Amino acid sequence: MASLHARFVLKVFLLVSLFQISFAARKLSELVQDQPQLLHYHKGALLYGKTSVNLIWYGKFKLSQRAIISDFFTSLSASPSSLENTQPSVTKWWETTEKYYDLTSKKNALSLTLGKQLVDEKYSLGKSLTNKQIVELASKGEQKDAVSVVLTSSDVTVEGFCLSKCGSHGSALGSKSGGVKGKSYRFAYIWVGNSETQCPGYCAWPFHQPVYGPQNPPLIAPNNDVGLDGMVINLASLLAGTATNPFGNGYFQGPEEAPLEAASTCTGIYGKGAYPGYAGNLLVEPTTGASYNAHGNNGRKFLLPALYDPSTSSCSTLV
Repeated sequence: MASLHARFVLKVFLLVSLFQISFAARKLSELVQDQPQLLHYHKGALLYGKTSVNLIWYGKFKLSQRAIISDFFTSLSASPSSLENTQPSVTKWWETTEKYYDLTSKKNALSLTLGKQLVDEKYSLGKSLTNKQIVELASKGEQKDAVSVVLTSSDVTVEGFCLSKCGSHGSALGSKSGGVKGKSYRFAYIWVGNSETQCPGYCAWPFHQPVYGPQNPPLIAPNNDVGLDGMVINLASLLAGTATNPFGNGYFQGPEEAPLEAASTCTGIYGKGAYPGYAGNLLVEPTTGASYNAHGNNGRKFLLPALYDPSTSSCSTLV
């Protein structure tokens, strides 16, 4: 009995320790943190001004799948009048990031628009990518006043994918040809993989049964695509981190190489009443039974993560 008890205590300790680890990438665990820690501003630049989001599709994606991601990005800047009767909205969710700008000396707003889309269906770098190759792909997009978003298909493996991350964001030194007047500078990028066939229990929760933790039934994905709806959650989380900490010296808590950011501080929270294994009280589509918390363009519905609200020092949810 003592041996069994010791093993049980050890398992609990390991589980708690795992839950306490958080990186810039959306983590595999879905921890609900009851008391989020304050994110500190490290005096670096935030993304600001008119910024285009360029999508780089690597591998095979259906047109319907590309439409889901495109509609998410266009929904970020949808006019209030177009969503007057469809609240809460993606636009309302994104407004929380504006509060970070209000706290800085440079109160320049960020305006995101969907830019160019590049498609690489021939796997020009193969089907197993390193982090360096992700940066190489990201550099193919526009670099001035832009964010490059690399999206890898379900049959592409990426270094660290499904092991320690579902996606990541960072910055890299841009090429002189991609700059202005031959000058080079750093550009921000995001990468997210489609986990549908590789690790949906890690990276597409709550739309798939989790690998560990409470085994509540999975929710129905609002766009009827577990992989892509999971990608939207990860993209949203990383986009918020990119806006508020694009170059590693913006808003974050903890070490620079493993920071808690605007969304990762609130990992696993999607609605009020959330706790480990339970996403929270969400809206439900009566026809399909799909769960969501935000309306978007073209009649889309999305499930978006809670964001840390610096004005209230708490995780803010739409529902």
